[in-house]
Amino acid sequence: MIIEIDFNSEEAIYLQLRNQIIFGIATARYQEGDALPSVRTLADEIGINMHTVNKAYHALRQEGFVKVDRRKGAVIALSADKLKAVEEMDKDLRILLAKASCKGISREEIHAMIDEIYEEYGGF
Repeated sequence: MIIEIDFNSEEAIYLQLRNQIIFGIATARYQEGDALPSVRTLADEIGINMHTVNKAYHALRQEGFVKVDRRKGAVIALSADKLKAVEEMDKDLRILLAKASCKGISREEIHAMIDEIYEEYGGF
């Protein structure tokens, strides 16, 4: 697993880890059913505390990206709860779009950013 943590970032390490795993799922680096490394293994590979990895895995489980299997450990398992995901996205987008509006970012600029990002994920 290729995870890059920016130890100088203001973003919490567990969030960086969570986000990189989500990006990996979106770009098909990680597939449904893939087992993630054990907490201990990943902590050793990255050079971070096991509790930090555990916190990231817990967040991924809460958000419906991972399930815990007694035999395999943390496994990529995308939630079928699309309605909840849409509601969460609506809330997050409202905040982001309000910030963009305050900064004078146009609808066209926002659409261009969205199109560019979707292209990175295979144009879903």
